[in-house]
Amino acid sequence: MPAVHTAATTTIATAPRYRGRFAPSPTGPLHAGSLVAALASWLDARAHGGVWLLRIEDVDTPRCSPAAARTIQQQLDACGLRSDEVVVWQSTRSAAYDPALQRLLAAGLAYPCGCTRSAIEAHWQALGVVHQPDSERIYPGTCRNGLHGQPARAVRLRVDGPIDWTDRRLGPQRQDLGREVGDFVLRRADGLWAYQLAVVVDDAAQGITQVVRGEDLADNTARQIALQRALQLPSPGYLHTPLVRAADGRKLSKQNGAQALDLRDPLAALQAAAAVLGLPELSSRTVPDWLAGAVAGWAGIIAGFATRSDP
Repeated sequence: MPAVHTAATTTIATAPRYRGRFAPSPTGPLHAGSLVAALASWLDARAHGGVWLLRIEDVDTPRCSPAAARTIQQQLDACGLRSDEVVVWQSTRSAAYDPALQRLLAAGLAYPCGCTRSAIEAHWQALGVVHQPDSERIYPGTCRNGLHGQPARAVRLRVDGPIDWTDRRLGPQRQDLGREVGDFVLRRADGLWAYQLAVVVDDAAQGITQVVRGEDLADNTARQIALQRALQLPSPGYLHTPLVRAADGRKLSKQNGAQALDLRDPLAALQAAAAVLGLPELSSRTVPDWLAGAVAGWAGIIAGFATRSDP
């Protein structure tokens, strides 16, 4: 049965169709940056009178851990953030992803690729193009017109031209997928499903209407919109939240040693996350009361965003 939340009493509008989600990858426990995204997505759902779902994005099974997923759920529970519906695990969803991939292949919108990462790198090195640190190599389209005798390894989506979209916080956005990304992977060479396909299929299956997540994922949005269009699926709205930075200025992440949330005082952790989102300090003494006040504060923040519609 869905959890009852006292914070749901303050809304900016009656919007029963609103469906939001938080979708962590269980490669470790939540850290301060993760809580910012989780809290924002929960507050946005509550401020719109909607529902909030938890989805465990464990499609990358070698890197993910059931123990980490359980820890994440315990951390969220300590902060009063509980899924309104049954938690979905991507590792159980292969039967949903394969038909989507087959549709794309049958329509000629996707194709098998035999390229290795080293072959892609060699292509650009031969052209004298230097790979920038922390940047993604653009796929040059080598296998677009056939495998040229190579065995198939991955499956890629054909992309061309720009994708325009509007972020509720960041405003109008544009990414030319052909120039900046290239045809991207839907199924990996190791047989695992790629994040982009899994997230698009699952957002549609769960009826997600608004995606609220960290600003580091804004770069994925154009790819996901392209895939939604190819599969003739609706595109949700998007809001990307500010990032928590490490001392060296890099995004706080598990990869650069972010520490697990200290939840001996959940209110302190929530207040720190709220400060990143621009919410005022609250004097509530219990988590439910704090969340109720935070919903009201978030409603004021998002009311200040210009009203925009996706292209």
